Amino acid sequence: MPDSSLLIVVVLLATTVVLVGLLKWLRLPAIFAYLLTGVLLGPHALALVPDLERTRQLAEFGVVFLMFSIGLEFSPAQFMAMRRLVFGMGSLQVLASLLLFLAIATFLGLGWRSGIIVGGILAMSSTAMVARVLSEKMETASRHGRIAISILLFQDLAVVPLLVLIPALAGDRAALPAALALAALKAAVILLVLLVLGRPIVRPWFQLVAQRKSSELFMLNVLFVTLGLAWITEAAGLSLALGAFVAGMLIAETAYRYQVEADIAAFRDILLGLFFITIGMLVDLHQILADFPEILVILVAILVIKGIVVWASCRLFAFEQGVALRTALVLAQAGEFGFVLLSLANQFRLLPAAVLQPLLGAMLLSLVLAPIFLEHNGWIAQRLVRSYRRGRERSLRAIRSLQLKEHVILCGYGRVGQSIARVLEEEGIPYLALDLDPSRVRQAQSAGESIFFGDASRRDVLQASGLAEARALVVTFGDVATSRRVLAVASELQPRLPLLARAHDDSQIAALEAAGADEVVPEVTEGALMLASQTLLQLGFPLSQILRRVRRFREERYRVFRGSFWGGSEPGEDQGSPRLLSVSLGDTGWAIGKTLAELNLPALGVQVTALRRQGIRGRDPADTMRLRADDVLVIFGDPKSLQAAQQWLLEGPDAGAFVTQNRE
Repeated sequence: MPDSSLLIVVVLLATTVVLVGLLKWLRLPAIFAYLLTGVLLGPHALALVPDLERTRQLAEFGVVFLMFSIGLEFSPAQFMAMRRLVFGMGSLQVLASLLLFLAIATFLGLGWRSGIIVGGILAMSSTAMVARVLSEKMETASRHGRIAISILLFQDLAVVPLLVLIPALAGDRAALPAALALAALKAAVILLVLLVLGRPIVRPWFQLVAQRKSSELFMLNVLFVTLGLAWITEAAGLSLALGAFVAGMLIAETAYRYQVEADIAAFRDILLGLFFITIGMLVDLHQILADFPEILVILVAILVIKGIVVWASCRLFAFEQGVALRTALVLAQAGEFGFVLLSLANQFRLLPAAVLQPLLGAMLLSLVLAPIFLEHNGWIAQRLVRSYRRGRERSLRAIRSLQLKEHVILCGYGRVGQSIARVLEEEGIPYLALDLDPSRVRQAQSAGESIFFGDASRRDVLQASGLAEARALVVTFGDVATSRRVLAVASELQPRLPLLARAHDDSQIAALEAAGADEVVPEVTEGALMLASQTLLQLGFPLSQILRRVRRFREERYRVFRGSFWGGSEPGEDQGSPRLLSVSLGDTGWAIGKTLAELNLPALGVQVTALRRQGIRGRDPADTMRLRADDVLVIFGDPKSLQAAQQWLLEGPDAGAFVTQNRE
């Protein structure tokens, strides 16, 4: 094959696209696709990427932006609220795991430096995989979910000193204590200086940049701050990732945190994918096969030792056995930061080649097994821990014992769920609420409210709640994906039961209705409707007229509120959301003289909501309406469809392939 850099990039992208698509279809994490791409194209297989060092240098920026994201998510308030679990259980898990793996490595003759590195690598779990699955299963508020997230938060923080420690371990043995002390001192001074000087500078600087209303300038500024601070820490003899972490912490204190997080997501994920490709390139399949028995031993050691440490930590903090076992299963795998530390250690030649391949193979296998433990941890705990199984059975029996009829089932008991419960109580309508936050359930039960701990997306829980005898089911979760799962199960079990769901705005209505909701109430739209009603009331309009208008708006499914006009790009906006756009035909627009039916704008994915002609604005013009010069059409759709429709209205066939592609 010719040594063409462009061809190598094309092959790399093609392989990654195919494998990511395949694994997404199999509902497996994309990290496997990146690792497999590296294995296939790396020097130990097809050898299609000859310059591994140059690729690794580029991939380091993936680690930089990963650490930037961790800094961006760092919330002192959140840490203080969860300090007992984060700093108590988190530190206990990391230190105990590190010391146990250090002792084993030293016993096997690796030396204490390699032992510290191996311990740090294997103490980490997969933040991305665990957080995603817990969120999908609505378990982030459960006891084992809160513990797991707390431990992962501490692990993310523990990576920072390890990134400083590993380069220091590469120094001369005699000078090692001085090198470690110097590295710690430099890290402390650099962090202190950057945080103290950065806080009063970053906030006004970002405000100044945001006032320009340029998304390109905003993104360039994020890159400038991130890479600039990364360069400062590297120049001080520390890691690039440390400076990126500080940059994330500084930006997290501004009002632009979520916009920055959204802007860098794709950029970060691509570079991080490249990093995992370089990790895959380290895998020597021949060596892996030769060392497979050792790999299995290391794999068992990872799962058992980490599992025991997490289980023991939970028990020390007085959590029951079932919760402890579920948490242990959730956190038993290796993690992304383990690969980051492994790559850094390999860069400084701190791990023997005889250790690198078996360790890498065992970490990869632990990730392969992780989805099984994450998906079925509850089932495993119920089978292995009798008291936990009895507790679950008692919970279901307690729900069944109510034997409610003609009641309303509330899925989720946050502020919205509790507000609905108050109204139902006032009307004397019985209700049963299900929630996964144990603290909330405990407090509400002690107050005498009809609430139980239970996963509303589970068939047995819904059936125990008297779904067959209920008058209605109301889903109050703020997360659309969670609501859709509950609606799908409920509609399958009781197709005729009225299902109501909460949405943030009108853009989520279609998805929830497709999942089975009979009525969807969008918060933002209803809030606007109530505010408009109060405005009319203050202006002296009769209450009966206002109520008739509100009823008509609801019967029309909030059509009058569909979409809004957007200004310049501002932090916090979802750039892909549907919106309104005004298109003025002027006196040269191609659509002049044609009817709306002839233009067939719905084929482009947009709808005409209004027509303005000679200063008069009419809503929902008829398809037979023929357009004239200087007409202004108001159209609704996503940004891409709006662009295509605008070009079609103004240029017609001259708009070219973009419109044709969008129409198809």
